[in-house]
Amino acid sequence: MVFRKLPGVSASGMGLRLSQKFMFLLFLSGLVTLCFGALFFLPDSVRLKRIFLSKTEIQPVTVGSGSENDVREHLKRPKDQGMTSAKGEAGIKLKSQSRKPPVSYEATEVRLAGGKAQEDLNLSRSKTESASEKVTSSNHGANSDTFSYKKFRRCLFKPPLGRDNGRPVDPQTNERREKVREMMKFAWDNYKRYAWGKNELRPLTRNGHIGNMFGGLRGASIVDSLDTLYIMGLMDEYNDAKEWVKTSLDLNSLFKNKAVELGEKLLPAFNTPTGIPRGVINLGSGTSWSWGWASAGSSILAEFGTLHLEFVHLTELSSNPVYTEKVMNIRKLLNKIEKPHGLYPNFLSPVSGNWVQHHVSIGGLGDSFYEYLIKSYLMSDKTDDDAKKMYYTALEAIEANLVQKSPGGLTYMAEWRGGILDHKMGHLACFSGGMIGIGADDGAPEKRQHYLDLAAEITHTCHESYTRSATKLGPEAFRFDSGAEATATRLSDRYYILRPEVIESYMYMWRLTHDPKYREWGWEAVEALEQHCRVESGFSGIRDVYTTSVSHDNMQQSFFLSETLKYLYLLFSDDDLLSLEDWVFNTEAHPLPIIRNSCLQDDATQEKTASE
Repeated sequence: MVFRKLPGVSASGMGLRLSQKFMFLLFLSGLVTLCFGALFFLPDSVRLKRIFLSKTEIQPVTVGSGSENDVREHLKRPKDQGMTSAKGEAGIKLKSQSRKPPVSYEATEVRLAGGKAQEDLNLSRSKTESASEKVTSSNHGANSDTFSYKKFRRCLFKPPLGRDNGRPVDPQTNERREKVREMMKFAWDNYKRYAWGKNELRPLTRNGHIGNMFGGLRGASIVDSLDTLYIMGLMDEYNDAKEWVKTSLDLNSLFKNKAVELGEKLLPAFNTPTGIPRGVINLGSGTSWSWGWASAGSSILAEFGTLHLEFVHLTELSSNPVYTEKVMNIRKLLNKIEKPHGLYPNFLSPVSGNWVQHHVSIGGLGDSFYEYLIKSYLMSDKTDDDAKKMYYTALEAIEANLVQKSPGGLTYMAEWRGGILDHKMGHLACFSGGMIGIGADDGAPEKRQHYLDLAAEITHTCHESYTRSATKLGPEAFRFDSGAEATATRLSDRYYILRPEVIESYMYMWRLTHDPKYREWGWEAVEALEQHCRVESGFSGIRDVYTTSVSHDNMQQSFFLSETLKYLYLLFSDDDLLSLEDWVFNTEAHPLPIIRNSCLQDDATQEKTASE
C-alpha cells in the first residue's frame, strides 16, 4: 500500500508533515475502536469464547440465543462499562456504540467480573460492528491505487493542524492548553509504564486491565490515543504507539495492513432478513447473534445506527460500494417503518424489522444514531439530503416529546417509555448540546437561532450537573423530579468515569459562538479532574461526585485519552486545529475528512489527464 503525504503541516513546530500514513492510522483507530467497543457489552461468560473461535469450534448461534444465566448475569451489572472507542470501545460488536457504554462506579470489579447492567442497560454509543455478506472480491481495497488518501489531499480548506498547530495567541489560553497536554502525557506515560499492551491502566494498583469482556484483543488505549498524541505534538509517544500498532496489534489476523479487511470481516452480521445487523459477530466464522439481554433478540438503535460515517469512508477508501449499500439499507428500513410520535425506539428486531418496545433515549442505547444523521450530512459536504431530512424530522419529534423545562428553568432531555416520561438525563445525553449546535446552520434559516439557543440551554443544564456536585464533576445520570434539579438522587448514579460528553459540547459551543464561558467551564473541569481524579500513577474515575472524600474506581478509561483530553485540547486551541470546515468527529472523537465530491472528481480528472 502506498500512502502519500498531504500538503505540509508541521507537528509541534518539529517540521513534520501530516502523512497519508497518519491519515490511515487515524481512520484505523476509529474503526478498531468501534470493534473494541463491543467488548464492553459482553457478558462475563463462556459465550465470549465464541467470538474468537474458528468455525469448526463453535455451533451456530441463533437470534436471541443465550442461556438464562447469561441474561441474568448481564442484568445484574451496574451498567456495562464502556470504553472508548468507542466511543474505542469485537465476537466483535458492531460497535456502533451509543456513545460510551455506561460504566459502573464499581468499574474496578465490574470490568473483571461483570457488574449489573443497570436499568436500561445504558450501553454507550454502541456502534454495531457487524455486517453481513462477504465481499465478492476479497482484494477489494487492497490495491494501492484505490486504498489511498491521495485523493483527499487537495480537498482540505485548511492544513489539518492549522497555521501554528492551533496555538492560541492569548497567553492564559495557551497555558491552559499546555496543561491539558501535560495531563495527556502524564496519563500516557503511566499507561506505558504499567500497562503497555494491555487495554487500560489501573492507576491505583499500577497494572494493566484486560478483562474477559475484551476477548482476545489488546492495546485499546494505544489505538484510541494515536490521533490525540499526534495533534498534541507528542511525537515520541505517537511513534511508539504507531510502532506497536504495526508490530503487535493482533485482531486474529483480521488485518495487519488494511482497514478494509476489517470491514469485510464485519459484513456477515448484516445477513438477516431485514439487513439490520446483529450486535455480535465471530470474526473467524462469520456467525453473528444478538445480545442475550436485548429484548427478544433485538438489535440496538445506537449500534446499527452508528456505522454510517465509518462505512461510507470505507467505500471511499476501497472503491467498494458494499459498505455504503449496507448502511443505506438500514436507513431505508428506518424510513419505511412507522415511528411512534416520530420517535425512534431503542430496540428493533433484525428479523421482522419491527420495534420491540417503545423506550426512547437520547442517552445510552439511542444517542449516537441521531449524532450520525447530522454528521453524515456534514461529512457528505451537505449533499446527503436524506440524512438531513431524517435528522431534522427526528429533532422535531424530540423537541415535541422529550425536551422539558424544569421549575428552575433548566432545559433537559427526558426519556420516553411508551408515552410515559422519565424525568432523568444521563451524562451520555449531554453530547446533544454540541450535536444540536453543529446542525443549527442547516435547518430552516428562521430556526437557526432557535437551535443555537436550545443547544446552549442543554449545555448549560449539563454544566449545572457539574456545578451542583461537591467535586464539580457530573454524575452518570441526574434527575428533575421530586424537587430534584440536575442532581443524582440514586446512589447508583453518582459515579463519574472520566466521561467526555459535557466537555464535547463545550468544545462545539465554543467554536460556534466564541462565548468565553465555555472555555471557563472547560477549565473548571480541568481543575476538578486534577483535584479529584489525578492519582500518583494516572487518572481514575470516582464513585461519588457528591463527596470530596473521593473513592477511586482504579480505572483510566481509554476514552479519557481519546475524547476527554482531546476535546479539552481543542477547546483551548484555535479553530483551525482540525477545522470543522474539513473534519467530522466520529462518536469516539476520531476525525474523518469531509468528502468533497466535486474536488475529488476534479482531482481524479487531473490525474487521468496527467497519466494520459
